Amino acid sequence: MCSALSPAEQSVPLDSMAQLPSKPDWECQTPTPTPKPGRLGRWVRTIFHHLRRHTGLGAVCAVAYFDPGNWSVDLQAGSEYGYKLLFVVLLAGLMAVVFQSMASRLGCVTGLDLAAHCRLLLYNRTSHPRLCRWLVLYPLYALAEVAIISTDLAELLGSATALSLLFPSLPLWAGVLITASDVFIILAFCSPRRGANRPQRVFELLISVLVLAVFLCLIFVITQVKPDWGDTFLGFVPSSTIVKPGALYVSIGIVGATVMPHGLFLGSSLATQNRVLEFSDEETASESEKAESLPAPASSASDRKFRFSSLKLNKHWLRSALQSWRIEGSEEADLPDDNAGHSGWMNNSLAFVRAHLTHGIVDIVLSLLGFAVVINSLILIIASAVFFYASSGEDTSVADLFEAYALIRARVGKAAAVLFALALLCAGESAGITATLAGQIVSEGFLKWHVSPVIRRALTRLIGLVPAMLVASIMGRSGLNALLVASQVVLSFVLPFVAFPLVWLTSSSKVMLVRRESGSCGRVDGASDPSEEARGPENVDGKAPDFSNGKIVMLLGYTIWLVVLIANVYVLVTLAMGEDG
Repeated sequence: MCSALSPAEQSVPLDSMAQLPSKPDWECQTPTPTPKPGRLGRWVRTIFHHLRRHTGLGAVCAVAYFDPGNWSVDLQAGSEYGYKLLFVVLLAGLMAVVFQSMASRLGCVTGLDLAAHCRLLLYNRTSHPRLCRWLVLYPLYALAEVAIISTDLAELLGSATALSLLFPSLPLWAGVLITASDVFIILAFCSPRRGANRPQRVFELLISVLVLAVFLCLIFVITQVKPDWGDTFLGFVPSSTIVKPGALYVSIGIVGATVMPHGLFLGSSLATQNRVLEFSDEETASESEKAESLPAPASSASDRKFRFSSLKLNKHWLRSALQSWRIEGSEEADLPDDNAGHSGWMNNSLAFVRAHLTHGIVDIVLSLLGFAVVINSLILIIASAVFFYASSGEDTSVADLFEAYALIRARVGKAAAVLFALALLCAGESAGITATLAGQIVSEGFLKWHVSPVIRRALTRLIGLVPAMLVASIMGRSGLNALLVASQVVLSFVLPFVAFPLVWLTSSSKVMLVRRESGSCGRVDGASDPSEEARGPENVDGKAPDFSNGKIVMLLGYTIWLVVLIANVYVLVTLAMGEDG
């Protein structure tokens, strides 16, 4: 029995105390504070928070690294050189991790994508601005568009090839039209650039499902092919085969197919989004305010809740589709001032950076190493086992997508061949969506091109659709593989021009400074992030925290850039001398 008396009980006479009801002991106990979770609990909360709020960005970025262009290059590498170029696949994947992490850091810290930064850097920052624009800025934009066209060409031809393999009576040009139309419809209704809303979640879920489908299909095929795993793992060790002229040409194609220039623009743009606030958080307040001024309907609570949820979902999808046709002039206030440059642009708040940066980079690294590198390696291993290390013991000719499908069907089975084609289709569809979106990002960032998103996507798609239709109609299957490989080599030549400003910008303290806002949490007010214990650079001296690259990362970025540049020059020289194998 509890001995402590409440104030009301102390005012009661003693003779009537016996009539008071007694309290159980558990009501008299002082509540103990809830213990803070231990290290394991914090890790569990952080992982759950990451899966709930931040998963999806890495999958969207990883799609660019196993598109049909990768398939064609990996098939050629495996059929010509066996497992020897697996080291190049791994090396290219690590290069992609470095550059893609820099792109994510740039977008998260500054709130601008790489294309917009290039415009800020070059538009009006010299004593001869027009000369700088026409000699540097606009040629850089043209190279970015060349990369988009090369990428889109590979996606269209790859997806059309997959449809032709699955439906033999379907001509290649019809497959190109089907691929172009379905990507257009998906992007019209699911734009991932309008913040953390429900269409964005559906978009990321769609891409993630396609990525997982590619991965599972190739896993099944590799189990049926049964390669020699001892020789396979030796392929990840560097060998002299890489420096041979023909092998080096293919290696440059692997680098160009893996480290995609448009992926850097896309990753930096998607990293600017606020992923802490959810769709329901943004909509609940506005819906509640509107509901207060309306009379309550005469219906049950469950009916009202069901109709309200359905109406809110349908209205949001309709709004997402209608906004795709509207000119986005309302975003003009959020664009940087070209005359002021980087000094006139306010970066994201420190709270925003802490809530997003680590999660974004972790998601990208896991997606690239867990999906992109593994999928590219599986494609090369399949080509090596089926073509180079054939059962007859003789080396076979260079494999293209049609030959690979036919040989897998003959030697492994129809189910494995169908899954191979299905994986190619999923890879082409997902990569085509992201490539079209990257074209929109490039045109907006470099030129401030304020046109309806649907029109922009249609123009971007048409640029790649015209050459794809010509190739599919005139050349057909012949020369398709050579065109795909050549498109990836073009991407490798464009990469140094895109990677250099990325490394320079992320290594600049003037660009990567984060300003503290007194008494404000920036763009994530009220959001709790359990990973915030992993703090960023601390503001010990009262200065703005600096999120620029360290010396080691900066040196690594410039080293990778220099290696790619030297390799490209070497390939140009060997091609000019007629030494390409």
